[in-house]
Amino acid sequence: MPEILHNTLPFKPWMAEKTRKLPGIQPLNPADWLLRDEVFSAQMAYRDQLLANRRAQVFQATPNSLAAQHELLETVITALDTGYIRHKSHIMRPDNVQVSLDDTPIITAARLVQEDLLILENGATEPELTAAVLCFPASWTLDEKFTQGMRAIHGNVIEYTPDMAKRVHRMFDALRPEQPLWRANFLIYSDADLFQPRAAGQDKPRKQGQGGYIRVERQSLRKLPRTGAVVFGIHTYIMALSKLSVVERRLLEDSLHKSSQGLTKLL
Repeated sequence: MPEILHNTLPFKPWMAEKTRKLPGIQPLNPADWLLRDEVFSAQMAYRDQLLANRRAQVFQATPNSLAAQHELLETVITALDTGYIRHKSHIMRPDNVQVSLDDTPIITAARLVQEDLLILENGATEPELTAAVLCFPASWTLDEKFTQGMRAIHGNVIEYTPDMAKRVHRMFDALRPEQPLWRANFLIYSDADLFQPRAAGQDKPRKQGQGGYIRVERQSLRKLPRTGAVVFGIHTYIMALSKLSVVERRLLEDSLHKSSQGLTKLL
């Protein structure tokens, strides 16, 4: 696996009360929905590799999600920065890779941006995961969560209490297309691989010298106006712990000790 590391983190969620505590939701400037950072080329090459070689593990979609997928792709293309070159049949990424527009819409969208992209649509009682490209999972598997509602998705997350579930449901109901939201999570990992699938109940591998990397996810929520689907985006940063200051490391350790799982996620 390639080691793809950031030299800096754009934010450190454990350092501020508003991002450290659950659910830690903040308004997001629509212009900042999609981010392109220093490791864009390396992360995109790894994503392309995973989609080519592990497609069944990193992609799932229901037939009924196609309308939301098409709207997602349209929204992504509209939001791309000036580093992309648009053609009739493909888009040239900033790393000079051609992305065909003929593939499954959510796969095309995910091959254009660093974010993993997941679509949630209204089910019988709550939002359900109906389509996803999840190339960089942080200790969960798409196969286990696909087509599940929010409560089932969070079944092994202790902090996702019934009260938290109600709050999240209200947030989804109140989400407006013009005002996306974001939150963040963080965890210490023993290796830098972005692809870290792990089934529920499966222990993380223990390695000598473990705990060398800090993994931060910036998670975004954006409602699509036409279909009403919600796009859950995950932009992943991995940096060596040695790059943190003494104060940053101490506060990180304090935050992780206070959390029963260390990592809490919206999905």
